[in-house]
Amino acid sequence: MADPNVIMTGRTWKRVALIVLAVPNLMAGVWGLVAPRDWFDNFPGWAPRLVAALPPYNAHLATDAAAGLFASGVLAAVAAWWLRRDVVVLAMVGYLAFAAPHALFHLVNPSDAMSASEDAMNAISLIFAVVLAVILLVTNMPTANRPERETLQV
Repeated sequence: MADPNVIMTGRTWKRVALIVLAVPNLMAGVWGLVAPRDWFDNFPGWAPRLVAALPPYNAHLATDAAAGLFASGVLAAVAAWWLRRDVVVLAMVGYLAFAAPHALFHLVNPSDAMSASEDAMNAISLIFAVVLAVILLVTNMPTANRPERETLQV
């Protein structure tokens, strides 16, 4: 029999996945809202500089992008906290409304300022977030056996 201390429960993996989606977006969003120019010039904090790879700087658009990141991070964080099916579903719909078009943009618009491998790594990380959000959405959809307002169980 498997050691129960090693295997993550359905509830635990969902909370961890939601936190994995929430934390980077919250961090990037707060950074971009507090210091949009620094965020534009330096995100993600190491090479390649992903946002600056698509100039020119525009304070309004940088702040709006940061707000979208922040909002999607808040949605995932709230879902991780409450961990109720209806909250997770709604949070992932909102998260995907931002993340899917964002990933698609980067897939079809490679940056001249990044190498092909840098563009690929960026696209892969964005696609990973979309796939993880879709998995969370699908595994939390209500069915006849799972009411929508049910708190996720072990």
